Amino acid sequence: MTERVGHRITGNRTGQSNSRGVGWEFVHVCIDDASRVAFSQILPDERKESAIAFLKAAVAYYASLGISVARVMTDNGSCYRSKAFATTCRELGLKHIRTKPYTPKTNGKAERFIQTALREWAYAIAYPTSDHRAGELPVWLHRYNWHRPHGSLKSKTPISRLGLTEDNLLRFHI
Repeated sequence: MTERVGHRITGNRTGQSNSRGVGWEFVHVCIDDASRVAFSQILPDERKESAIAFLKAAVAYYASLGISVARVMTDNGSCYRSKAFATTCRELGLKHIRTKPYTPKTNGKAERFIQTALREWAYAIAYPTSDHRAGELPVWLHRYNWHRPHGSLKSKTPISRLGLTEDNLLRFHI
């Protein structure tokens, strides 16, 4: 089967799962399987309500780029196994696929994106505050999607895979 933009987004979240104390934040991520266009948000937890809000925001983000999402692949975290998450997927017209337990390579694109985000954004510099780091996430995501060449894309950017015309690019690229 040929990969199509929006055919599948893969999602994950990263944070200190074993700690629920003050100061911990959770980075929810998804990446379009074909284009590698990424979307990410920092949320206070990894509960079903946050996962649902993130899914809705991700689908809206991809729609703003002209990408119609058909499937979402997640790990087997409790937030993704909830009835509320399943209902939201149905309401959005998404087929929900879960990764094979204890097999990170199933969700490899999201896992690789997380490694890159940690190296190039989260821990690239010593941010004075967590709020400052959070404020830099949209800037870094813009660079990642629009300007950073990807080895898996033959040194092209994710946004280049969308086939947008120059007029589209000027509208999106602020």
